[in-house]
Amino acid sequence: MAIQKPSHTLAKIHLKALHTKSFHILFTLSFTVFINMFCFAQELPKPKDPIKPKPITDSTVVKTDSLLGLPMPFKEIDSTRNDSVAEKKEFLTDIVNYKAKDYVSLNQRLQQTTLYNEAEIIYGDMTITAGVIVIDHNKDLVYAGRLKDTAGVYTQSPVFTQGTNVVEPDSIIFNTVSKKALIFNSRTEQSGGTIISDITKKENDSVYFVKDAKFTTSENLDDPEYYFLMRKAKIVPGKKVVTGLTNMFIYDVPTPIGLPFAYFPMSDKHTSGVIFPSFGEDNGNDRGYFLQNGGYYFAISDYIDLAVLGDYYTNGSYGLRFETNYATRYRFNGNLSIRYENLINSERGFPDFSKSTIYNIRWSHSQDAKANPSSRFSASVNLGSSTYFRQSINQLNLSNAQNNTLASSVSYSKTFQGEPQANMSITATHSQNTSTEVINMTLPTFQGSVSRVFPFEPKVGAKKGIIQNINFQYNVRAENRIETTDTLFFKKEMFDEARIGAKHSIPITTNFKVFKYFSMSASANFEENWTYNTINKFYDQETETIITEDLTGFDRFYTYNFSTSIGTTVYGLFDFKKEGKDPKIQAIRHVIRPSISYNINPAFDQYYDSFEVVDANGTTTDDIRREEYTRFQGSIFGAPNQNFSSSLGISVGNNFEAKVRDNDSTATESKKVILLNNLNFSTSYNFAADSLKWSPMRVTGGTTILNDKMSINFGATLDPYALDNNNRRVNTYNINNGGSLFRLTTANINMSYTLSSKTFEGSGADQDDPAIQESIRSGGRADDLFGKPQDFADQRLTDDDKSKDKDEEPSEHYNYKIPWSLRLAYAVNYSNSTRQNEISSHSLMFSGDVELSPRWSVGASSGYDVKNQGFTLTQFRFERDLLSWRLNFSWVPFGTYNSWNFFVGIKSSLLKDLKYDKRRQRDQQL
Repeated sequence: MAIQKPSHTLAKIHLKALHTKSFHILFTLSFTVFINMFCFAQELPKPKDPIKPKPITDSTVVKTDSLLGLPMPFKEIDSTRNDSVAEKKEFLTDIVNYKAKDYVSLNQRLQQTTLYNEAEIIYGDMTITAGVIVIDHNKDLVYAGRLKDTAGVYTQSPVFTQGTNVVEPDSIIFNTVSKKALIFNSRTEQSGGTIISDITKKENDSVYFVKDAKFTTSENLDDPEYYFLMRKAKIVPGKKVVTGLTNMFIYDVPTPIGLPFAYFPMSDKHTSGVIFPSFGEDNGNDRGYFLQNGGYYFAISDYIDLAVLGDYYTNGSYGLRFETNYATRYRFNGNLSIRYENLINSERGFPDFSKSTIYNIRWSHSQDAKANPSSRFSASVNLGSSTYFRQSINQLNLSNAQNNTLASSVSYSKTFQGEPQANMSITATHSQNTSTEVINMTLPTFQGSVSRVFPFEPKVGAKKGIIQNINFQYNVRAENRIETTDTLFFKKEMFDEARIGAKHSIPITTNFKVFKYFSMSASANFEENWTYNTINKFYDQETETIITEDLTGFDRFYTYNFSTSIGTTVYGLFDFKKEGKDPKIQAIRHVIRPSISYNINPAFDQYYDSFEVVDANGTTTDDIRREEYTRFQGSIFGAPNQNFSSSLGISVGNNFEAKVRDNDSTATESKKVILLNNLNFSTSYNFAADSLKWSPMRVTGGTTILNDKMSINFGATLDPYALDNNNRRVNTYNINNGGSLFRLTTANINMSYTLSSKTFEGSGADQDDPAIQESIRSGGRADDLFGKPQDFADQRLTDDDKSKDKDEEPSEHYNYKIPWSLRLAYAVNYSNSTRQNEISSHSLMFSGDVELSPRWSVGASSGYDVKNQGFTLTQFRFERDLLSWRLNFSWVPFGTYNSWNFFVGIKSSLLKDLKYDKRRQRDQQL
């Protein structure tokens, strides 16, 4: 439907057909006209030589008066063709679509069109929806307003949309010619914030002027808990806001926080900008006042960014951090973080003065599986100073301070399609013990393999029998292994102890059925080891010491072994059902998986040498003894076996399940309950050994109870041999020495329990917290048993309200539900290998959080060391959700990491720099 400007009714002109009186006259005239149209004259034939005209030259010269100019070309123009009165411009230059629920009325006298109830107008890129819309054709204006119901309540507020800009006022006046508008009581969202203005003047589609406007990120726009009052401001949607005097109001109470003028950049895209630091004072280490987490953010492109952050202390300490994220859709993504800190404790001249540098490099890279199916590159790097997480002046995650190891891996793998298929990978690994500061690296590790080949498989059908199932493959592994310390890391000395070697292996295996119910397998493994590091030992009579020389050069040794195993599965069912009775426990199923294996490892004495050692003051041959060694003792893949081994391995696996009557009377089947996930027994007997032929029996087991919320794992080692008076194992059974059949040497049990109010609601805990993800990437734990990872800088960047369920509105008194969570971990270890009969470790760790109200939550993490009788790392947490603000307080009351941290700031990322944080850092650690 289109709007038309009303006009007066025009006079109608009626046309009548003409009639002739004589049909013959018309016929004669028509026939004559048609004859003249279709008649042609006779044409003469063209001559072969046409007669050409003869040119005649006129010799008479005509003189022209010099006073007369040549005639000028002149074209007369009718002055009446161009009307001096311009045509009137159309009122509407585009198609207008409109609709209304109740009616659309046209008032010709007032030249107005009225749309009532759920009215909508679409004109070009402009859309207006409102309760009532009035179009004034004389003034080229469009009015939009609300409707008032019978109770006097206004409803259907106008919504003005032009392009990407959306304005929600009480009423609006729009000029269709100048495109200007007056907007009353408007609410406009700009880059995560909302501008509330009493009067807004729309200059065009890209400039707005406001007066006494409020800018806030609050969700409650009717009564915002805070806002910035802008007396006069110019708004360019999606680009900037320029304002004069502005200051903050908290619940309509003015505060001194303000500026005489301000410029707020507004953009939906990533833009570069300054990152404002936080400030404070470090009294624990006498570093003085500080600025932390200040720097600059570079929005390089849509695929990569960079944040440069820094810390500075007045005593000279400083820190630098470079953090970048990159991603290319359907190809790869990752992040890189480089952190460096120069720490100065106390001041020069004081006895406690110290200076140190620490660093940490973290890199994560993952490739999309669709980018290249045949090759893959990935990286997970976490390396640096062993003391970084314990000494860092800008690390708030307590869980990272408990890290004992740092690990890294960078790998590239490639698959070569074919028959057989070949695979190769190159990997660089790093493992660092932060307690001993020992670092193990492989630069690099090369692995290659060829898929299994079945030389005797049939061309058609499945493989059956021992011959058809014979298969072999080829594997190679080469390493450049380096072991160094934290002080020599990335220095020349770390490469002096590098060891290089390669191992080639060809396993040959087969499997087949025996007596229908038994599965049997046999295998032989052939290995060849290459090494560039060997040793030489000899006895120096002058110094009376054994000298070990390190040799470099290519050397190799060859080994092989054989093994076979047979196993089966036995099912047992204990049925407790009786006729006429329906017991709670209806049946118990017991699954047994026994297995027997036999292994032969030959002795390779040809690779062993010996030398003579003379005892001190030795004068006879009895004082001379021979020491055996192998030159491959320093090989990275181990030395060849010197002792022949022929052993029989025995293992039994058990699984117990029960069928229990379901409490739900409508259930048609019984409920399955796992009693024991596994209960395993294993030992071996060495036929070639001269003594102590039985190895200790290892018992392991595990299960879950309480609806799989508590996991229990246990283990024990049982030794059949007795001890002598020196607590050494002797070739005498313990039962023959007056003891029991087995001697318990070690035992352990671990239990963990996780429970929350969401457990009973069928939903799990949220693991998407950026602080938790940061802790995991740095090697920390996902749970908070060692303290909850809290990085308040990350929390204030999160606008999501995670303190309560968005889908449910709490009642006025909030007494129907209190969200909570509880995590428990218990561990105990027993040692009795040398009759010490002691508990080597015994600890209980716990953590929990309780939401006292919809926006108040408290939590704690701690533990108790029963053996040493003391509390482990303890942390208390308090959090208050202040709607648009967040308040956090974290406190470690005692111990090595005694500290506290207070933070209050706006949650929105738009005003993240408006904050206050105060902290007491932990005391100096030497």
